[in-house]
Amino acid sequence: MYRILRKESLTPEAYKIEIEAPEVVKKCKPGHFIILRIDELGERIPLSLAGYDPRKGTITVIFLATGKTTLKLASMTEGDSLLNLAGPLGNPSVIDYFGHVVCCGGGLGIAPLYPIARELKEKGNKVTIIIGARRKDLLFYESELKKVSAQLYVTTDDGTKGRKGFVTDQLQDLLKMEEKIDRVIAIGPAIMMKAVADITRPYNVKTVVSLNSIMVDGTGLCGACRVEIGGETKFTCVDGPEFDAHLVDFDLLMKRLNTYLPEEKRSKELFHKSQGMVV
Repeated sequence: MYRILRKESLTPEAYKIEIEAPEVVKKCKPGHFIILRIDELGERIPLSLAGYDPRKGTITVIFLATGKTTLKLASMTEGDSLLNLAGPLGNPSVIDYFGHVVCCGGGLGIAPLYPIARELKEKGNKVTIIIGARRKDLLFYESELKKVSAQLYVTTDDGTKGRKGFVTDQLQDLLKMEEKIDRVIAIGPAIMMKAVADITRPYNVKTVVSLNSIMVDGTGLCGACRVEIGGETKFTCVDGPEFDAHLVDFDLLMKRLNTYLPEEKRSKELFHKSQGMVV
């Protein structure tokens, strides 16, 4: 059993929980993810690491309460325990000295960006961060990201905070400047990562994305998380989650992400009804 030590509401939909996992945290690195299950009847869901503390023996994840399982997870309180948790999974981010690194985070993708940016800064890189959300009340981790970046840019779709527009608008402006950008890292919705890849490709800037494909077992056995990278089939869970953005077939990825939308909607409706909520 993995106990929830702290729970915090970050936005109307996003929650941050700190989980007691002393054995898991020993091997955690930026870019890793975990898979958790709430109870015997629950599904297994992957969540990127937003932080970890080996001294305390804890890991931190941030999630959006939008589906049945994440809504149930959001209803749990400090002191409650998860049935099981597997991790750390996937390959860690490549952390080295690259020079000037621009990190782009959209929506929930802001969460795993923090430990990556922190380690890149410790390696001596100049780290520029761009984060974006639909509106200002959906933004989080601004103060944390300011501490690990040379410059933090904020964008919102509706202009309620920072620049009105998208992460890609700010990235495009930076690429047009004379200062050299050596690497771009993007984490967020698939459509956002595709747009980042399209923007950086003409500039020949190495671009890395962390994919969020559908996942079941997380060990390369089920094949549910398969993606096409440079014409080859790869598994996000064991070959990724990070890949060269310019080699990813984003159209196929987005098509596969929509595979179970009807079932997900039905599951959410049934959960609401079981809780006496109006659907």
